[in-house]
Order: sequence, then structure tokens, then C-alpha cells
Amino acid sequence: MDDTISSPARPAHRAARGHRWDQVELRPYKEDERALFKTVSRQILFSDPKLDAELRYFEVEPGGFSTLERHEHMHAVMVLRGRGQCLVGGEVRDIELHDLVTVPPWTWHQFRAAASEPLGFLCMVNARRDRPQLPSDADLAELRKDETVARFLGADAAE
Repeated sequence: MDDTISSPARPAHRAARGHRWDQVELRPYKEDERALFKTVSRQILFSDPKLDAELRYFEVEPGGFSTLERHEHMHAVMVLRGRGQCLVGGEVRDIELHDLVTVPPWTWHQFRAAASEPLGFLCMVNARRDRPQLPSDADLAELRKDETVARFLGADAAE
């Protein structure tokens, strides 16, 4: 299924306060009630039918997390604010300002903000892309076989 968002090209936008941009809508992170996440917002910075990519800014509030998911398309991520951790496949990494994260196709991934500060990051994806898949109970059990991943996921992934 295609999750393309088409909008006409925008002229230059000035940065607003914080990690906001004038005339760029602050959107809910997800609109799928089945997707578990906590205190995440998104802004679509560049989306145009003539581009093959879309650039988005996500902000995860302190202690919040993105959805644990996987999909056919890949992500290219750059941290612009704060620090936290990310799960990519079976690896958990600490992330901070200007770190780069590549999420390969069909790889389980999730981003978590530190308890003390927000985590903000740019995420570039294909303009035309498939919808994310959420983990099954069997997928979660397999991921949790690794002690580091199990600690990262905590109880949140099972809710």
C-alpha cells in the first residue's frame, strides 16, 4: 500500500521558535490507533511530487518513543536535538546530536528519547512507500531473546 503525501513545492520557510518552521503543520505522529507510541509529533518539511524523497522532522518528548515497526522502505535519520537510543534490527545504540542512523528495509526499529530531554531528528524516506508492519507476539518474543533489546523494549512493546 502506498503512503504518499503530495503537496505542492513550498517557497523558503523561516525557522520559527524551537524546532518548528513557519507554515509547516505540526501533525500527529501516527493516525493508526493500533500503533503504540508515546508523545511524538512530526512535521513534513519537504514533500513534492517531483521529489523521490520526503524529509520529515520528528520530535519525541522526554521518555517518549516511536512505534516499533518495519517496512520495505529504508530510513536515513540525523539527530538534530537531544539524545536517546534507537533499536535497529538486533542492535541498541545511544544517539545524540548530529548522529546518523540508517534503517535498512524490513528491519525492526524504534527511537526513544532520554528521560531528561526531547529527541528530535530528521528522517528522509521514499516519497512512495509501503505502510509499516507492527510486530506480532512471536516477533516480540524473538526480539526479546536478546537481553539488551529486551531491556530497551521494556513493557511498552507488549501493551
